[in-house]
Amino acid sequence: MIIKERMEIRDFILTIVLAFVTLSMFFIPTRFGSPSDFNTTRVRAEILEVDNSTLEKYGIVTTGDQGLTMRIASGQFKGEIIQGANMLIGKMEMDKLFVPGDYALVTLSLNEARDTVISSQVVDHYRIRVELVLLLLFIALLIIYAGWTGFKAVVSFIFTAAAIWKILIPGFLVGIPPVLLSLIIVSAMTGVIIFLIGGISRMGLVAFLGAISGVGTTALLSLVFGSAFRIHGAVKPFAETLLYSGYPHLNLTSIFLAGIFIASSGAVMDIAMDIAASMREVQEKYPGIRRKDLIISGLRVGRAVVGTMTTTLLLAYSGGYTFILMVFMAQGTPIINAVNLIYVSSEILHTLVGSFGLVLAAPLTALFGGLLYVHRGATVPAD
Repeated sequence: MIIKERMEIRDFILTIVLAFVTLSMFFIPTRFGSPSDFNTTRVRAEILEVDNSTLEKYGIVTTGDQGLTMRIASGQFKGEIIQGANMLIGKMEMDKLFVPGDYALVTLSLNEARDTVISSQVVDHYRIRVELVLLLLFIALLIIYAGWTGFKAVVSFIFTAAAIWKILIPGFLVGIPPVLLSLIIVSAMTGVIIFLIGGISRMGLVAFLGAISGVGTTALLSLVFGSAFRIHGAVKPFAETLLYSGYPHLNLTSIFLAGIFIASSGAVMDIAMDIAASMREVQEKYPGIRRKDLIISGLRVGRAVVGTMTTTLLLAYSGGYTFILMVFMAQGTPIINAVNLIYVSSEILHTLVGSFGLVLAAPLTALFGGLLYVHRGATVPAD
């Protein structure tokens, strides 16, 4: 009873500390702000009128400038009427059209005193509120369903987002070796997520060791097969744009390869935690179980989980390429041509290398569980 109370106190302290660290990370400054940010502000604006007279339609593509009359709906200039233009460049994935009643995110350029609007630039439809509502619903569902564990899951979720935005991405931009940096960040995120959910316990340690082993394997395989596949980082959207934005020194290929094990790390953590938790349950129900039998139980659980998890990776990656696959089908592209294209090959690399990490994480987690849950032929408490 005393041990359990100590674990609960330790768990509470860890969660509060990590919650504080997570919030603090959002205040970490980066040197990538725009020099013009001092004289600009972003506001929500309601579209009152639109002028489509200069728009020209070529087949399914529309180009030209859409004139907009807007009322500022937030900030110090709330209520002011301003004019703006929505430029269409003929790319459906980039262009947007407004109608009266829509709300837009608008960047206002101000004078030196910041008390007068000089000009406005329409960014896109305003989606912040609905995104916030969806996030809050997600958080509420987690906490209602899982209680304290749900709150810890929220902390780990926000920590991961902060680590990516405030440490990983700026690190890539300043030229830190992407694979090394990603391994460090993924290891930190794995530790935070697993020890938050599983507690500082043998179960948490088993899951952490299994997950790190799987992530390390995936990182190694991504380096080996990334070279063999001859895939460069420019295969990903906006990669070339990044080079033209003043960062020609970046190694896009290394960033792409780092993204492979970053993307699969979540699934690897899932399978490691599933096996670690299952083995703990077996050990608690059968305290006299031998190490060999406990490892066998872990391997059996791992086989069942791996069978569905690898398919999960396939569906996750292929879902983002539905349209290009439809184009291949519609044009009658031979399957050998399709799978040899760099875009498809990159997703094949993602799926198979990520699956390797999953498959190897399962038996390694079972092995770590047998070693840590059972000591010298006799069982010890799992936590």
